[in-house]
Amino acid sequence: MAKPMFLPPFMFGLLFANFGVTLSAKYSSITVDQSALLAVKSHITHDPHNFLATNWSTSTSVCNWIGVTCGSRHHRVTVLNLSSMDLTGTISSQLGNLSFLSWLDIHQNSFHGSLPIELTNLHRIKYLDFGNNSFNGEIPSWFGCFTKLQRLYLDGNHLKVPDLPLVVGRNTSKLIVTSTTPYLTNNRVRYLINICSL
Repeated sequence: MAKPMFLPPFMFGLLFANFGVTLSAKYSSITVDQSALLAVKSHITHDPHNFLATNWSTSTSVCNWIGVTCGSRHHRVTVLNLSSMDLTGTISSQLGNLSFLSWLDIHQNSFHGSLPIELTNLHRIKYLDFGNNSFNGEIPSWFGCFTKLQRLYLDGNHLKVPDLPLVVGRNTSKLIVTSTTPYLTNNRVRYLINICSL
């Protein structure tokens, strides 16, 4: 009769430990997202409307921050929409730590510099809008790492077509590319290959 008495406390302990691990993983994951977004904020040099300065605070959940949407299942950042906020700055490499991000829209701002290669960590990305900023340099060949990409907006920047073929992911049947660069206008992409699989 003593054995049944030990079973419930053991099962309770096991259940509690499992819940603790799950809860810990959830909060550590959202902490990674929070750190990435705070790094994005730290690279903003001008926020004239104080969108991020007054709203992106550690006292509230990142899921409640302006421009941020979290998925209901994992409570991770899935959408970052900073479009038309008149922001000036560069793109933090830590943006690539938003591993659940599927939608990134930063068009109609004054972001400049180059796009960090760490963005290749965004394996779920389907929509990228970098339009109407001041990015410069060559269009990154590592765009080919975005195998789920369906929309890519590059218009209104100072980007050049690389000497190497433009690289875009495997699933190109739904891909739409807009750019003021002649070889990329109206969904005409000269070469479609996937360098990440090489």
